Amino acid sequence: MRKQGNHTTPTKFITSFKYAFSGIAKVFTSEFNFRFHSVAAIAVIIAGFVLDITRTEWLFIVLAIGIVLVTEAVNSAIEKLVDLVSPQQQLLAGWIKDVAAGAVLIAAITAAVIGLLVFVPYLV
Repeated sequence: MRKQGNHTTPTKFITSFKYAFSGIAKVFTSEFNFRFHSVAAIAVIIAGFVLDITRTEWLFIVLAIGIVLVTEAVNSAIEKLVDLVSPQQQLLAGWIKDVAAGAVLIAAITAAVIGLLVFVPYLV
């Protein structure tokens, strides 16, 4: 199918999903931290079902998981891009990688706080 006007054809739409799922598979298979956060997310989801958390609590949990996984994926992409354009160790390249890693840490701490706020009342 061809592009018609400003509309994307179904074939291109499906192809874009294939690329997106390929990207998720690449980050999952190549990045330990992404796998770690994915396993933690599964554990949190199981805990949510076991403790029968509310719909509102699910909203916060799902958002927290999504934010952590998104920041981890973006961090991994940034690291690869920096390695591509700056193979030698440079101060600015290190700064970029550190800031991207810091974003993941902020997301993970935020998710942990949300998890505590949601789950602790069920456990006390």
